Amino acid sequence: MADAPRLCTLSDGHAGNVRQAAALARALGLHADEITLAARAPWRWVAPRSLPGAPSAFGPAFRAMWNAPPALAIGCGRQAALATRLLRDRGSRVVQILDPRIDPSHWDLVIAPAHDGLAGANVLTLLGSLNPVDDAWLSAARGAFAALAALPSPRTALLIGGGSAHYAFDDAAFARLATALDDTTSAGSLMITTSRRTSRDIVQRVRQRYAARPHTVLWCDASDGPNPYAGLLAWADHIVCTPESVNMVSEACGTRVPVQVFEPDRVGGRPRRFLDTVVARGRIRDLADASPAFDGEPLRETARIAADVRARLDLHRWNGHTSSSL
Repeated sequence: MADAPRLCTLSDGHAGNVRQAAALARALGLHADEITLAARAPWRWVAPRSLPGAPSAFGPAFRAMWNAPPALAIGCGRQAALATRLLRDRGSRVVQILDPRIDPSHWDLVIAPAHDGLAGANVLTLLGSLNPVDDAWLSAARGAFAALAALPSPRTALLIGGGSAHYAFDDAAFARLATALDDTTSAGSLMITTSRRTSRDIVQRVRQRYAARPHTVLWCDASDGPNPYAGLLAWADHIVCTPESVNMVSEACGTRVPVQVFEPDRVGGRPRRFLDTVVARGRIRDLADASPAFDGEPLRETARIAADVRARLDLHRWNGHTSSSL
C-alpha cells in the first residue's frame, strides 16, 4: 500500500482554533500532524494578506513544510489563513476554518459560521462551531472521568468563560450568575470549570464562593489536576454556560441535555446572532427562564461539514488510509 497522504492542521495555538481544526481532521478520519504557528512581524499583523517573503512568516518549521507541502492542510484562525494560502500555492489542498476576511477564493474551501454572513461557491456554513462532541466522544469521556458518576443528581455543569468585545463578564456579572445559580441548583451537585479567558479576579471569586460547597467539583487551572471538561459535558444532567463563546455554547449543545445560557440578551454582534438562532431552535434557554426542563436535541454540525469536505475535495480516494481512532 502506498504511503498515507499527509494531512496537517495549523493554528496559532489558541485552544478554540486548535480544537476546531482537530475536530474536522477527526471527523474526516485522517491522521493529522498538528502544527502551531509562531507568527513573525510584519506578517503577523497583516495575515492573511501576503507580503514579500511570506514563506518565512512562521519560522523554520513552517518553511520546511512549505518545501515539502502536505496533501491537505486544515487551518483555523487568521494566522493559519496565511499559512494555508501559502501552502495552496505549493500544491496542497487547503481548508480554512473561520472567515478569513478576504476573498474566499484564495482557499479550496472556507468553513464559516452562519452568523458571520460569509457566502461563496467554496464556502461551507454551519450553525455554531466545529467540535468533537458526539455520542462516541461523550462515552469515552464518561469512561475517562468515571468518578463524576458518584456526584448526586441532578449534576449541573457550569462552564465559565470570560469577557469579550461582545460581552462584559466582570465582577458584577459573576455576582448575578452566582445568585441565579443559587436559585436553580439548591439540590444535586455542581461541576464547575473556568477557561483560559477567565480573568484572575473572577477565578479567585469562583474559588472563594464554591471551593467549600458540598458536592462540588471545581477546576480552574492545572493545580486542580487534569482538566475534566469533557467529563463535565458527559456526566451533566444540565449545563449552564456564560454567553460570549460560540465554541463553548456549541460544545454544550452537542450533548443531549438541557442547556441554559446566562444573560444571552446582553451579548452583541455575531455571537448574539448565533444565540438568537439557537434559542429559536429550542436548543438553549435563558438561565432566567424558569419553565420546565426541555429535551436536548443535539447540535452536531461537524459530521455534516466533514462529509461535504470529503465530497468537494474527492477525499474518498483516501479511504484506505482513514483511521477510526482519531
